[in-house]
Amino acid sequence: MMIVMREGATEEQIQHVIDRIKRNGGDVHLSKGEFRTIIGVIGDKEAIAELPLEGFEGVENVIKILKPYKFVSREFRHEDTLIKIGDVVIGEGYFNVMAGPCSVESEGQMLSTARAVKSSGATVLRGGAFKPRTSPYSFQGLGVDGLKLLDEARKESGLPIVTEVMDVRDLEVVAEFADIIQVGARNAQNFLLLKEIGLLRKPVLLKRGLGNTVEETLMAAEYIVKGGNTQIIICERGIRTFENYTRNTLDISAIPLIKQLSHLPVIVDPSHAAGKRNLVEPLTLAGLAAGADGAMIEVHPDPENALCDGPQSLNFKQFENIMQKVKAVAGAFSKKMRLAV
Repeated sequence: MMIVMREGATEEQIQHVIDRIKRNGGDVHLSKGEFRTIIGVIGDKEAIAELPLEGFEGVENVIKILKPYKFVSREFRHEDTLIKIGDVVIGEGYFNVMAGPCSVESEGQMLSTARAVKSSGATVLRGGAFKPRTSPYSFQGLGVDGLKLLDEARKESGLPIVTEVMDVRDLEVVAEFADIIQVGARNAQNFLLLKEIGLLRKPVLLKRGLGNTVEETLMAAEYIVKGGNTQIIICERGIRTFENYTRNTLDISAIPLIKQLSHLPVIVDPSHAAGKRNLVEPLTLAGLAAGADGAMIEVHPDPENALCDGPQSLNFKQFENIMQKVKAVAGAFSKKMRLAV
């Protein structure tokens, strides 16, 4: 249920509605727009339905939300959600590029990568400290030491960092270092982890699961919002299909679809979708044309010797070439580029 308050409704009127809902066993989520406040309601439907909410002072309308995801739906919030990390704004017509290696390997690797991607126009530095790998014998990341190297790169470059959390037990230390917490495709329906992240007040990059539908992806986001954390970025990173030439199949249609169904920003991950560096450029541009709010691209100083995802990683020159094309065409798709300073 969604309660639309009248333009000019007082704080006392809003709080009175909230108090009555909670007394009847419901819970609320508040969305304050420029002119109106919307109160999202979840809980005992019968008990809440007994309240004559449309007769309360300051209430303009009471609307039932039919979709299973309530708070992330476009019905609940018409305005796009903006994610702000320092000077970086994700949404609001900007196309932000998050770039860096799949895995943090060394101090030199991270510092050189941070300098290079910033110089080319990236606004966020990515890097994995804890790595989910298909094989238990593959490099699993440097853990906390990797987080410390990311922190060094952030201090030198000024770029905010995004890094993945794999386990609830690591959430506290990852949240201490990360500017954006990434939930990977393999954890896209780890509901315990999603609930715990919902208790934080820090931006979250939620990747679509390998075989998840768009609705299942938005339901995963709903778990986070239900805990009170509304700063969510959805990432389309390709899904598993019958095609075996590419690592995954990038679902371009999901980008405009999610933006129609939800108010959350959407970015695209062409590196994991393609699994091949020569496909990263066209998929990045396709995501831009489809309305994505950004891209996450894997960049490594020496892809041939990368400990993780070398075949899909770009070297510095290849990344610079892609960024030049992104900058050249962004305006044609009503996107702005904000360069890191």
